[in-house]
Amino acid sequence: MADDIRPAWVYCANGVYFQAQAFSGSGTMVGEIVFNTSLTGYQEIITDPSYAGQFIVFTMPEIGIVGVNEQDCESRDVFASGVIVRHYDDTISNFRAQESLKSFLDKRNILGICGVDTRALVKMIRTQGSMMMVASSDISDRDELARILRDSPAIEQQNHIENVSTTNDFTHTQGVYEFTDFSYSKPITRYKVAVIDFGAKRNILNELVSAGLLAKVYPHTFCADELCKAFEKGEIDGVFLSNGPGDPKMLSKEVGEITKLIAAKIPIFGICLGHQLLALAHGYETYKLKFGHHGGNHPVKNLLDNSVEITSQNHNYCVPESIEQVAVVTHRNLFDNTIEGVAYKNAPIFSVQHHPEASPGPRESRNIFERFAKLIDERRNHDRASR
Repeated sequence: MADDIRPAWVYCANGVYFQAQAFSGSGTMVGEIVFNTSLTGYQEIITDPSYAGQFIVFTMPEIGIVGVNEQDCESRDVFASGVIVRHYDDTISNFRAQESLKSFLDKRNILGICGVDTRALVKMIRTQGSMMMVASSDISDRDELARILRDSPAIEQQNHIENVSTTNDFTHTQGVYEFTDFSYSKPITRYKVAVIDFGAKRNILNELVSAGLLAKVYPHTFCADELCKAFEKGEIDGVFLSNGPGDPKMLSKEVGEITKLIAAKIPIFGICLGHQLLALAHGYETYKLKFGHHGGNHPVKNLLDNSVEITSQNHNYCVPESIEQVAVVTHRNLFDNTIEGVAYKNAPIFSVQHHPEASPGPRESRNIFERFAKLIDERRNHDRASR
C-alpha cells in the first residue's frame, strides 16, 4: 500500500454513494463506470485510448505489483477518467518495471481509487448496466457530488476522438515486441496501409507491420478524396480503421468520409470502433450493450473454420443483426451471441469487434492481420491482371 493514501468519495448515477481511498491523482472526475475481467495487463488496459471518459473497475483484486514500463504502454497518455481497484500494492516485483503504477498515474493526475468492494461494484454494473459516476479526493458532500454528476454530459454526448487521435500524419515501422530479446522486430513490408487513428493501440500498429503492412497513420480528420487518389496512384494499398472510445454515432463526419472509401472499392479492415463505423457507413445503426465486453477471456466462434478463439475485448457498442443484408457474419461471441466479425458481400472489406492484437490477452486471432495482407494481395493482383 502506498504511504500517502487519502480519502476519496464516489457517487454513481443510481444513487450509490461510498467512501474509498485515493492512491494516485487528486481532484474530481466524472466518467462512465465499466469493469474489466482480465487477470493481467493492467498497464495496457489503462493506456488503451478506448477507455477515454471511463472509470475502469478491475475484477483482479491485487493491482500494482508488476509496476509499469515504457514498452507496455498502448498509447502516448492515459485517457481514462480513473481506475478503481480492490487493493493497490506499491511494492514492485518485476524485473521489467521502471516505476510504480502510482507514480505513473500521479504524473498524469489520474485518479486511482482503492479500498473498494469491487465484486459488489461489478454485480451492480451487471445488474443495472454501465452508468455515469463521479469520484473526488476533495468533495465528500453527497449532494454536491450528485449535482456535479447531474450537470455533466453523458458519455454518449461526448466526442473523445478529438483528444485521443493523432494531430499529425506519421509512419509506424516497428513490428511486434519480442520478449526474447526485449526489442521490436523489423519485418519486411510489402504494402502500405493508411491507418485512420480514432485511438489506435500501439500493438495494432505493430501487428500490421509484422504482417508486412507499413502503417501510415492519419488523424480522424482525414480526407477520403485524398486517400482515394493515393490508392489509385499506388501510394497506399488499403485502409485500416482503428479502435477508439465513445459512441460511434457521434462521428457522423467520419462516417461520411468512410462511405467514400467504400465506394472506391479500397480494401478496408476495421477493429472495434472501426468495425462499428463501417456498419454505420453501410446504413446500419449500432446499439449499446448493457455493460459491454471488457476483458481477455471472451470466447468467439470463428464461423469461417468453426474454431473457437479466446479473445481480448473492449467495447460498449455492437452492430445489428440486420447487417446480414450486406455482409456475411464471420464471428460470434459465445457469451451472448452478438456479432464479432463480418465480411461485406460486394466489397473487399471486413471487420471484427474483438481485439486480435490482444495486449493484454490471448493472441489466437492475430492471423486476422495476415488475412488483411492477403486481401490487399488479391486486390492488387486483380488490378494488374485487368490492365
